[in-house]
Amino acid sequence: MAEGEEAPPPPGSWIKDLADALEEGGCDLETVRNIIQGRQLPADLRAKVWKIALNVVGKGDSLASWDGSLDLPEQSIIHKDCQELIDQLSVPEEEKSVLILDIESVITFYCKSRNVKYSSCLGWIHLLKPLVHLHLPRSDLYNCFYAIMNKFIPRDCFMKGRPFHLFRLLLQYHEPELCSFLDTKKMTPDSYALNWLGSLFSYYCSAEVTQAIWDGYLQQADPFFIYFLMLIILVNAKDVILAQESDKEEMIKFLETSPANLDLEDIEDLFSLAQYYCSKTPASFRKDNHSLFGSSLLGLKDDDTDLSQALCLAVSVSEILQANQQQGEGVRFFVVDCRPAEQYNAGHLSTAFHLDSDLMLQNPSEFAQSVKSLLEAQKQSIESGSIAGGEHLCFMGSGREEEDMYMNMVLAHFLQKNKEYVSIAKGGFMALQQHLADINVEGPENGYGHWIASTSGSRNSINSVDGDSPNGSGDGKGVKSLVNKMTVALKTKSVNVKEKVISFIENTSTPVDRIPFNISWPDRASLERRHVSSSDRVGKPYRGVKPVFSIGDEEEYDTDEIDSSSMSDDDRKEVVNIQTWINKPDVKYNFPCNEVKENGHMFPSHLLVTATHMYCLREIPSRKGLAYIQSRQALNSVVKITSKKKHPELITFKYGNSSTSGIEILAVERYLIPNASDATKAIKQQIMKVLDALES
Repeated sequence: MAEGEEAPPPPGSWIKDLADALEEGGCDLETVRNIIQGRQLPADLRAKVWKIALNVVGKGDSLASWDGSLDLPEQSIIHKDCQELIDQLSVPEEEKSVLILDIESVITFYCKSRNVKYSSCLGWIHLLKPLVHLHLPRSDLYNCFYAIMNKFIPRDCFMKGRPFHLFRLLLQYHEPELCSFLDTKKMTPDSYALNWLGSLFSYYCSAEVTQAIWDGYLQQADPFFIYFLMLIILVNAKDVILAQESDKEEMIKFLETSPANLDLEDIEDLFSLAQYYCSKTPASFRKDNHSLFGSSLLGLKDDDTDLSQALCLAVSVSEILQANQQQGEGVRFFVVDCRPAEQYNAGHLSTAFHLDSDLMLQNPSEFAQSVKSLLEAQKQSIESGSIAGGEHLCFMGSGREEEDMYMNMVLAHFLQKNKEYVSIAKGGFMALQQHLADINVEGPENGYGHWIASTSGSRNSINSVDGDSPNGSGDGKGVKSLVNKMTVALKTKSVNVKEKVISFIENTSTPVDRIPFNISWPDRASLERRHVSSSDRVGKPYRGVKPVFSIGDEEEYDTDEIDSSSMSDDDRKEVVNIQTWINKPDVKYNFPCNEVKENGHMFPSHLLVTATHMYCLREIPSRKGLAYIQSRQALNSVVKITSKKKHPELITFKYGNSSTSGIEILAVERYLIPNASDATKAIKQQIMKVLDALES
């Protein structure tokens, strides 16, 4: 073997699998991700993987029709910046002139085709730096640059731009104390993070660190993920920031250059924590701001909300309804209705806690007691598993600006107390009414009466809610009685208010699966990329995979800062005896298996199939014979069962909804099942029986 020549990867290694897949052609991003499993990319395969991630494979030469004229008014500045970039790189002298021409041509053609004026402060040179390291032909260099600008660099990425107002709201949602401190110092995100976002960290990070960040970021295929990487940079520096006594300019310089301190070994933890914060963020953060990214001019005026004036992060009413129906991890809301008592009594979300915002000025002492009761009730609702429970506080007003003035004061009160996970229901109760009407166009018998409750017996603008559930099933009684007890407790001006408020939750916990729910679910892509809890780390990596989303020793992080309740999710899952469940008369099949998480970890489990449902029981290593109920899925929600040709024992179940407009995937689970063909055959047969029964 010639000196300096890399040895070929050993047969059967993941690098060999990746090289073969890339060589065969037609490889998509999902295939690439499944092989790489978050590991560091080999340098010789990076170009091909990035081109797949940027969807530029097979794209033509966009510069072919261009005459090559380098004649922009700012051409001298472009040439100077390109020269400085090449001087920073280790490029052989004989190749410099060609490379400078390629880079200058890419920038010039982009400016001409997009009608954009070049400026050094745009940071394009730093975006091109990682691409230059790939030694791409000019056509590929342009296509990759264009794709990054189009998909991953947000609109208005300049001082006081919308992307930075959005980042401040995200920081406030997760780290209100840090956000408040920076606000006090008048240190806005654009003052320190402009080059973080504009260059995707390449401005300050070393070449190898930038490549590692881009390896993970491009494979995520989620432009919003950069916000969470930025958030972790700040969270990591939180203690230093809060202890700073230097002047504003020095602090900004410290923050601005902090990504330069990242080392290659830090990237795994950076992505791990970013995943964690991502999983704790409402989906509305992405959905309501999707117009920030992309080339289409459509939808730019869909949301003209001035984020610079937003009090806190807004959450859509559809997400509020959907979130508390899901099982397992994810964002769940504790909804606080801040409308006056008469409006609340006339009709309210059946799981909402009432906090009359008028009390803040009219009766401060009663308001303070109500706030204490609210926080205690929130805690108890989470512990008891109530569908009303959630770590995330979402405040709901009427939706009329003049009426919601007091609610905004209540919101400000919680934010001043540095309460994390505080949001507002977008559009208030009016938006909730409209949403429920829109999704139930055929009439109230479809079940939206379960969502609106009344404590005065009056009819609201949607439906009468003073009787039993519309379909007569009584499934909504647990929720309704919960709210009625809550209202009585809050309206009683006695020393026992707090105890009464807590008691309604302890006594009326209703299983999630008993609540009728016919509302379309949100995109759960973010929920599939979940934080790996401390308990997850006991699993063994699938095929020796090193976990990409694993958190370091927990003592490095303050549990309050990371949210201690989320670190013990397993403690709140139901613990069952495995053999007892296997012997249940309604269990038709039991398949010992390993649950395979997206990060490659495997967990010894059992798939139990009943006449209507499939359960996953995850074994508890420290408690032999016992297991957590990891998931419970209705068989009629299975929309796809797939396996890989190379690994037929690895079975993927996709759950969702089927409609005339197509299939909506809501959840994905993967299992390593011995004799997988027998298992899938039995499950498919049972699914067909369920569907036949439903049809008949």
